[in-house]
Parts: sequence; C-alpha cells; structure tokens
Amino acid sequence: MPEGDTIFRAARTLHRALAGRVVSAFESPLTALARVDEDTPLAGRTIRSVRPVGKHLLIEFSGDLVLRTHMRMNGSWHIYRPGERWRRPRAAMRIVVATDAYVAVGFDIPVAEFLTARTLGRHAGLNRLGPDLLSPGFDEATALARFRLAANRPVGEVLLDQRVMAGVGNVFKCEVLFVSGVDPFRPVSAITDEEAQKVIRVARDLLTANVAESGSPSGVRAYRRTTRFMNPAASLWVYGRGGKPCRRCGTPIESRKQGESARLTYWCPKCQK
Repeated sequence: MPEGDTIFRAARTLHRALAGRVVSAFESPLTALARVDEDTPLAGRTIRSVRPVGKHLLIEFSGDLVLRTHMRMNGSWHIYRPGERWRRPRAAMRIVVATDAYVAVGFDIPVAEFLTARTLGRHAGLNRLGPDLLSPGFDEATALARFRLAANRPVGEVLLDQRVMAGVGNVFKCEVLFVSGVDPFRPVSAITDEEAQKVIRVARDLLTANVAESGSPSGVRAYRRTTRFMNPAASLWVYGRGGKPCRRCGTPIESRKQGESARLTYWCPKCQK
C-alpha cells in the first residue's frame, strides 16, 4: 500500500536511474498525457529530477514540464533495462518514460498530469499539504498547530489528513498510534500536547526508519517494519491483525471502520487507552 515511505523510496530509485538522462520515448494510454506529448514531445527532454512531496511523486523535465503522479491504493513505478521483460501485464501500464539506460514504467497509476512551474506552484492538492514528515526541513510546530485545529475529530482520522502533515497512510496510522499508546477514536481535544507531540515524532521516526537503505545488494528493505522483530511475519504491531493477540500484552487486536472513507483501523484496547 503506497504511503509516504513507499513514495520516497520510489522517487529515490527513479532519480538515481533517470536524473540527467535524455528521454528517448514516452508512452501513455491516458488521453491527457498523450495529448501533451503530441503538442510538446517529451522525447529529447532531459529528466532533471524525481522527488516526493508527501504521497505525490514529481518528475521534472527540461523545458518547464513536470509530471505529477499519485498512487492512491494500487499504483506503482518499476525500473527496467531496455528490452527487459516487465513484471506486470502491459494492460496495467499507464506511463512509460524511456531513456538509453533505463525504462520507468508506471502501473495502475490513477492520478497523473503534466504541470508547468506556474501551475505546480498554484496546485491546490500540493499547496494544501501539511509539513512533509520525510522532509529534512520538517516543521514540527506547524504540524502540531494544524493537529490542534482538528480538536473535535478522532486522532485516527486526523493522522490521515494530508493537510495536517503529509506522508501517513492507513498502515502507519494504526502503527503510529499503537506505538504512541493512543486510542485511534479519541478526539484530538482529549489528547495532551505531550501526547500529540509524541504521535508526531513517532510518525516521523517510523517513516524515516522505513526509508533508510538496508545492507542488501539492492539497498531496499524487503518489507515494511515498525516492530524490532527480525521475523518478516512479525513486522507490524497491529495492522491487519484483527482478532490476533497483541504482541505486547496478548489482548485480542480489535478492528473497526473509521472516517468517511471507512478505512479499517486496528488497535489494542489495553495498550491504547
């Protein structure tokens, strides 16, 4: 499930493979993208950078053109060598950006558009984002102030609000609140400043830990982990573990739909009072 850590790692991998290279071919079945390529072809442009902004991924090309993508629930980017067989069916392809050395393929990407520097600066979805938890310049004070403005909302819903702080998705929401010892259905007004600060710092710590490069040859972690257990089957505290015993106290993990999007929330009723 693409969350801030997934987008960060994807952007890092794409940047290393593509930045500084010239586009040799571009392809997309998405009408809006294909139309821009017809009017102002991407072939011949240099890829300047690939960077994450919260859950958005931005690919900047020479000639004042930026490709913005958002993965939602199922989107992903893959990198291949020219001629290498894709690991996903062609029917799932939404974007191909090819260079002489690498081919970037976006699969099942539901949101994609070309922007200029001007339209990027005015983009509502980007301008409304809260402080990015994975940014080196993360502004904790602003995140805390925005967190406090949502006084009457449950903390589990507020953590998913990208206008408060950007990067947390449903998996990290559940894991962050477990590690912080906070019930996801408590209103923000019932949370102390110390607790709120702890939630924000745990969110930043867990996301940061999951974008750290491993010692594997690829440099990529094999799985997302919020616990200290090395067993991949015990990598998460509560997410997806409804009815199973809490890894700390043995109490059965509970789950319930939460918020307008009815996302499943997992929590331990004993550890998160």
